[in-house]
Amino acid sequence: MMETTRRRLLKGVGALAVAGVMATAAGLGATGAAFAEGKTLKIGQLGVMSGAEASWGLVNKYAAQATAEMWNAKGGVDIGGEKYKIEIVSVDDRNDPKLTVSGAERLMGQEGIRYVIGSNTDVTATSIRPIAEKYNAMYFPYASSRSLYTKPAENAVMGMVASYQVAPAILKLLKAERGVKKVAFVARNDSDGLSNRDDAVKAAKDLGLDVVSADATYEANATDFFPVMSNVVATSPDLIFLPASAPSNTPLLMRAARELGYAGLFASDSGQDIKVINEMAGDAGNGLVSIGGASADAIRSEYMDDFIKAYTKVAGEWNDEAGTKVYALEVILATLQATGPSAIEDTNVFKAAIPGFSMKNPFLKEDSKLTFTGEADYGQKRQIGVPLVLTETKDGQFTTLAIGQVD
Repeated sequence: MMETTRRRLLKGVGALAVAGVMATAAGLGATGAAFAEGKTLKIGQLGVMSGAEASWGLVNKYAAQATAEMWNAKGGVDIGGEKYKIEIVSVDDRNDPKLTVSGAERLMGQEGIRYVIGSNTDVTATSIRPIAEKYNAMYFPYASSRSLYTKPAENAVMGMVASYQVAPAILKLLKAERGVKKVAFVARNDSDGLSNRDDAVKAAKDLGLDVVSADATYEANATDFFPVMSNVVATSPDLIFLPASAPSNTPLLMRAARELGYAGLFASDSGQDIKVINEMAGDAGNGLVSIGGASADAIRSEYMDDFIKAYTKVAGEWNDEAGTKVYALEVILATLQATGPSAIEDTNVFKAAIPGFSMKNPFLKEDSKLTFTGEADYGQKRQIGVPLVLTETKDGQFTTLAIGQVD
């Protein structure tokens, strides 16, 4: 269930590389910092950093590097009374499960890393599981497949709010506040897009919404969306829902629909980039409701401001999607601080600490806690309790609509 801090109506929403993988290591911001005995804590990052979905993995990479820079600039992270420099070891899997497997073997096997952020899709995250179990490593995917987090699986912790938790919240909000009655779905033609679509269609039907179209799909590398959107717009929906839409696809889908005469709302269950929307869709990018993060002016803390500066320094520019991916490394570090240095190599110690772990959310102004959640969906706590923030694009900005929490 979801408890909202700003909108009641969300309350009650469900448990709601080719040859040789290229890898880069970044232990940033250590200049002038003193690290006891040269201790280094390696954290892996594995995800898609090439192609249409590249921003998903790149944002993970830059967010981890920015967090590492912030800690290293303070002398490192204190675990059991000793300071550790954080080093991020990053691998691009190109959204190819074969490269994900070789990347996981490199990070968890060759490098001996026990905590890995990523990957970014259900197929690639599933391919990591046997590698993580072989080395007893923990990984933090941005993927929604329930099997990753449900027993007997125990090595994956979801780093985000799942699509099947986001979709009901968005649909309930728009039905109640915007009078949405008819919904059309346009999905990317791969396992993530189709799975997210099926979950969202079920949520729409459970809410009594009229699903006027659910079969429209497009390929991830598509550039012309007029054919698919022409058929969808012809069904006269109030809302066009874009399951698992990549930031590079979303604005093109929106622009095509607008140019075909569509004047309704859009929604997506995945994180988006306002800069890309503005550049590729312009005014046609207004009216998109999607999952947001901790970066909205109205809710972010001074620590989040510092993170934005560090991220911008690392990446060259800010990306609002980073507000949804700022949590993973911070929670990993805080859990290691709570357990002590033994958990660095022995993830069983980390797992044992998960049920009782709690920390202050450093990224929000309000006094709120970060915990591990997910019992309602997975029967065990295998999800970081990231706040569920819903935003809408308006006049070139993300505006916050509602903030909730997943149990």
